[in-house]
Order: sequence, then structure tokens, then C-alpha cells
Amino acid sequence: MTTVSVILVNYRGADDTIAAVEYLRKCDWPQDKLEIIIVENDSGDDSYERLTAALPNEQVIDSGANLGFAGGCNFGVKHSTGDIVAFLNNDARPDEQWIRAAVEAMEADDKIGCVASKVLDWEGETIDYVDGALTWFGMGYKREATQVDSGQYETAKNVLFPTGAAAFVHRWLYDELGGFDERYFMFYEDVDLGWRINLAGYDVRYIPTSIAFHRHHVTMNKFGNYRETYLLERNALACMYKNFGSDMLRSVFAPALALAVERSASRAEAEGVAALGAYDGAEIRKIAATAPHAISWFHDLLPSFAQSRKEIQASRKVSDERILPLMRNALEPAYPLPQYLDTHEQLVEHFQLDEVFRLQSKILIVTGEPISAKMAGPAIRAWEMAKRLSVSHAVRLCSTGGVSQVGPQSFELFSGDDNTLKAVTDWADVIIFQGFLLEAAPWLRDSDKIIVADIYDPMHLEQLEQARDQGPKGRAEAIEGVTDVLNRQIARADKFLCASEKQRAFWIGQLASMGRINTNSLGLDRAPEDLIDIVPFGLNEDRPVQNRHAIRGTVPGIGMDDKVILWGGGIYNWFDPVTLVKAVNKLKDKRPNVRLYFLGVKHPNPGVPKMRVAQETMDLSRKLGLTDKHIFFNHDWVDYDDRHNYLLDANVGVSTHFEHIETQYSFRTRILDYLWAGLPIVATTGDSFGSVLDEEGIGIGVPPEDVDALADALDQALYDEDFAASCKANIAEYSKRFEWSQALEPLLEFAKQPQRAGDLRYLAEGALPEGMLGFIKPGFDLKRDAKLVVDYLRTGGPKVLATKVASRLRKYLPS
Repeated sequence: MTTVSVILVNYRGADDTIAAVEYLRKCDWPQDKLEIIIVENDSGDDSYERLTAALPNEQVIDSGANLGFAGGCNFGVKHSTGDIVAFLNNDARPDEQWIRAAVEAMEADDKIGCVASKVLDWEGETIDYVDGALTWFGMGYKREATQVDSGQYETAKNVLFPTGAAAFVHRWLYDELGGFDERYFMFYEDVDLGWRINLAGYDVRYIPTSIAFHRHHVTMNKFGNYRETYLLERNALACMYKNFGSDMLRSVFAPALALAVERSASRAEAEGVAALGAYDGAEIRKIAATAPHAISWFHDLLPSFAQSRKEIQASRKVSDERILPLMRNALEPAYPLPQYLDTHEQLVEHFQLDEVFRLQSKILIVTGEPISAKMAGPAIRAWEMAKRLSVSHAVRLCSTGGVSQVGPQSFELFSGDDNTLKAVTDWADVIIFQGFLLEAAPWLRDSDKIIVADIYDPMHLEQLEQARDQGPKGRAEAIEGVTDVLNRQIARADKFLCASEKQRAFWIGQLASMGRINTNSLGLDRAPEDLIDIVPFGLNEDRPVQNRHAIRGTVPGIGMDDKVILWGGGIYNWFDPVTLVKAVNKLKDKRPNVRLYFLGVKHPNPGVPKMRVAQETMDLSRKLGLTDKHIFFNHDWVDYDDRHNYLLDANVGVSTHFEHIETQYSFRTRILDYLWAGLPIVATTGDSFGSVLDEEGIGIGVPPEDVDALADALDQALYDEDFAASCKANIAEYSKRFEWSQALEPLLEFAKQPQRAGDLRYLAEGALPEGMLGFIKPGFDLKRDAKLVVDYLRTGGPKVLATKVASRLRKYLPS
């Protein structure tokens, strides 16, 4: 069991410190593995005597001088013996799970060097810390401080720095990096340490279940405005100088010095006005002189900082490009002082700092699918986009289907209720979405946001098959409704994403019919193809390694030596699993050890109903006596991070479908998983992959609804070892083109310099562009809305109806 040493630094707060220790001893952690060290930091009162009397079983050590927060923490660590050192403000109280949640996270992931705890006010109502942001001039701040904690920050994520109020660090890493920089005394020492941990190649991970509550004593009340301002200014300079790379430092250091001087003058003026005589003129003059004094201090210590910089830069493992997204919003001015804001704007413009940070766009990705351990294709696609884009940009991923139980990520994650959706869309420069966002956020239609519509899934073609179960009228309404949704996307989006060259040709036709192929959108040197990039579904660059058997020897009826066919996803009406069941029924007589495993029956999105063909498939399998003997159904959905264990237990991946228009323009995402795992593929011809299997030597294509051909193909792929080995070798090379880093390259390039579509820029200025045929206007559809009223009354009654009406009015009426 890991020993945890908790360091508390006391300065004239003995009552708070005693209370904090009492709360610590109630934590869910073995008491013999919890070491509490209180540093009495020269309070100048009777604190030491009171602490030793009240806490006879704890280590109370006298620093002998006021070492500041940084020095006090380091002093405490030197006297500790734990494997993990934790820091807790002496005026804070930990939740019972504060230690356990942090340590379990650190033990589960060796990439984590530091855990940043969630910190709330004493009552647990408002936020003190859930993330840290950094300005281009080196000042760290907490963007979300004082917000009401409404549960929107409940997912783990990587951050630039923790708050020193509640954090955990591996002892060996703390020692290796030299701990807190004692030259800071206090303020930004936690920013600096977190930054250095990131540069060393380790993650600072925000763990929302590791919670502390803070009384919010104001430090400056103890030290005075002048001292606080002086420390903030000088320590910001130190943070920048030590940790920015050479190119970034050359770009920002000079304007940061100029801004510091202006900030001191502006703060002095503001303090003078606000004080109304509370400060004398000397105090105001001292505040005005804080920047020159800070610069002088920095100059005096420059040789030692230069040595620190040399060591940090020589050993860094992470580039500034990877740090920028963790800064969250580098160009934020931070102080709402009029003259200062004007100077900030001029410095950003004249030193071209927007160009320095131009690779960092604020990007929002929205999906309607739930983000959770169990994710369907659209959610996986949104997740991987966010993961790759967040390397160079500030990224938020929002799911209107909900968020739960996901692993750590380098981007921010939100569950999209109405209020959250408005907030995150207001924040973003670029919005990438799938599905029905423009219906949920109609304010975007007339906004100047750069909108990217991800239409890799032709939903209206899917509805031709999916809606068959709804009867003729329901099917017609479903197709008409989804087509209208897509037309609104085509009318508004600045950029489009599709999955294949064939899809792009299809969508260009629809773009042309909506008037989006015009002289303003194309210009003199652009082709229609420039409006829509090919961004296929991708696969992870790191190939899977099996760490458990998920099918063989685990599923009753499937042995270690059986031959396993994997159906790698849901069972939907546009697929043809019935022919597959019949083929397995035929093959079993020749090959008794053949097994077919359906990976998912229940879709992770509760809004997606179980479809007719799924029941037909299970009924046929049962009728033929195959269920739990040769055919097996997983009635749930496999975790995204565990699917490789199922894939690697299979011999062949299969996909069968009917011959219809959805097939022609589909892009089967499950095929990517087969390629990722190196599985030979047997699939029906007609879609993007079925027609290249034989040509690329990665599997076998078979005609639709041909039981005999399918049985023969499965027989060859399963039992011809030379053929299977050849397929695997070809897959290893063929699959590289679909790795996410390559698949997303057009989107990554667009994100570097995003811009409005040529024709929509004119609309944003209020003029109808030449060559534009017009757009669908959203408005109200009386027939549709009347049907919704009936549905809401039937399913939820008047209360639900009233809620929906209020929500609609908020969306459409001006605020």
C-alpha cells in the first residue's frame, strides 16, 4: 500500500490547521500509510505551541523563518517519507475520498505525474479550481472560479497545472524536478511546477473525484496589495522565462514587460479610485512601481534563472505546441481595466501575437451520441477528432446525448443541456458537428461562427432502411425530416467533411442543388471539391495488444481452438445478418468448430431503437438451433477501450448488407476495426470496402444475399492458413492510409487557418451573394409541431410539454 505524505503549511492559522488535520484523519486511507506533516512557517505568535499541544501524534516542524508557501512545502517534503507527496491548504478540508481517488488514478496510469484535485468553496457550492489557464504573459488563473458547481466538470482531463491548495505528486518526480521554486515565495509556484511536470513528459491530471473544500481566505489581506502585486508580476516573468521555448519566449517576453508596466499603472489608478482615501499617496505610488521593482528583482536573479532555464529546456520532452492547448486561452487579457485592455490589444496587434498563437483555435466538437465507456461510431469519431485537434488547439467536446464514465483526455468535455450548449457555442471560434446541432442550437444559423458539418454518415439514405419499421407514413416523415435537417446544414456550413471520393461526388450534387456551388463560394482558383474534404473514419496508430481473452474461453460455448467470425457492431436494418446466419448454418456441417459472435445488439444510445432485423436474426438463429452453439449474441455493447480484446479473439471480420442506395454511399466503420486488428475481411460487395477486398488482397468480397458464396468465402478465410497470412500481411500495409493522423489531416490543416465560406461571408455582412439560389429558412412547421405536442402530452403530460415550449421559445426569441 502506498504511503502518502500530506504537507500543510501554517502561517497564523492554527485553528484552521488543526481542523484540516482532523478532516484528514477521516479520509478513506489506511492511517498507518498516511503521514501528516505541519510546517509552522514562523507565524510570530503561539502557533507552534498550540499545534504541538492539539496534534501530539502528528509531525509539527518549525521552519525557523517564513519560507513562503514554496519553501514551506519543500521543507515539509524533506521531512516526509511517503511515496506520494500531497499538498493541502491549511484552511481546506478534504473529502473522504480525496486521497484514494488521486492515488488510484496515479497507480492506474504511469503517465500521471501529478493529480490536480477539484476544489470547491467550503459549502461545496461554487468552484475554486477545476482547471488552470495561462495568459501569454505568464499569469496563471482559474477561469471557472466562483461559478456554481452544476456537475459540468466531472470528467478527468489533462491540465497545465494544479492548484497548490490540493494536489498530489510522485515523490521521485518532485525530487527530480527540485520541487517548488523557492524564489517565488508564493503565487504561481504551482503554475511553474505543473508546467515543468508537463515539459518533463508527464501528465498533470485533473481528477474530479479527488475533492477538497477551501475557506477562501484572501492571502493579500495578510501581505498587502503592494506585496501581492509585486509577487504576481515578478513570478509571472519567471514562469515565462524558465518554461517557454526559445521561439515563443522571443515573441512574448518584450511585450510582456511592456504590459506589466501598464498593468501596474492601471492597477494603481484603480486602487486609488476604489480606496477613496483608504490608502495614502505613498501606497498608491508603491503599487504603480510594482512592475519596475519586479523587473529589477528578475534582473538581479537572472543568472540563477538562466541556469534553471538551461536545465529545463535541455531536458524537456514536450514542445510548446503541445503546451498551448493546456493554456486554454492564451490571449485572454485577464484584468478588466480600460487603459490596460487598450494596451493589451495594441501589443497583441503590433507584436503579432495572434500570429504567434494562430495555430490555436478554439474548437468545439458536438455529437448527439453519448460519450461513455461504450461508444458508437459517431461518438468515437468525435472523440478522436477532439484528441488529435487538442494537440494544437483549445478543444471542447460536447455530447447532447450525455457524458459518463470516460477515460482521461487532453480536451474539455461537456454534456450539452440547453444552457451548456449556448455557453460552449459562444466560446468557440470553430464548431464541428454531426447530426442535429442546428435544430438544438438555432442561434448558430445567423451567427458568424465557422461551422464544419461532418456529413460522413448520409442519414437520409439510412432512413430509407431504418424507418421501414415505422410504416409508410412514419417512414416518409422520417426521411423528409432528416433530409430537411441535412439541407439546413448544407445551407449554413462553411466546410463539409465526408468519408470517400464517392461520397464527395454525391454531396457536391446536393450542395449544387442548394445553391452552394456559386461564384462566391468557389472564386477564381477554387474547385467544388474545396468545399468538402475527405476525412474517412480512422484507426489508431498504435496497433492493439491483447491483454485478456474476451471471447475464447470466456463466452460459454466458444473454446480456445474454435474458429471465430466477428460481427463488429450493431445489427441495423440496412445490414443483412440473416444471410450470414444461413451461411454459418451451412458451414457448420463441414466445420463443426465454426463460431459467429455478434459484438453488439443493444446500441449505447438509448435513442436508437432495436431494429426489426436484429430480432429476425436472433429468431432465425434460435429456430436453426445455432444460438449458444455456433452463433452468440452480446446483448449489450463493448467498451471502446476493451474492444481490441474481442477483435483479437477473432479469425475473421464480417459485414453483410443488402443492395440498395445506402450501401453505395456508406463507409462501414466496423471495417476499420478489422483492419486495425489485422483481421481478414469477408464482406458484401457494393460499399466502399466490399469492392476492394479482393483487389487489395485483404479479404473476400461476395455478392449480396448469396448464401453459398458467403459460406465458401468464410471457409477460405477461416481455414486456409496461407490465404489468411497473406491477408494479414497486406492489411498491415493497406491500413496505414486510414490511421487517424492521416485520415484527419485535411481537418487538421483547416483548423490551422479556419475561415468562413466565400459565399457565407457575404451573408454575414447582410448582403445576398451573387449566384446564390437561396437557403431553407428554419421557421416553424405547423404540422410537425402539432405532432410534437401530441407526443409530449402522451409521453410526459402537460409539465413536459410546458418545459419543451419554454425551451423552444428560449431558442427562437431574442434574448
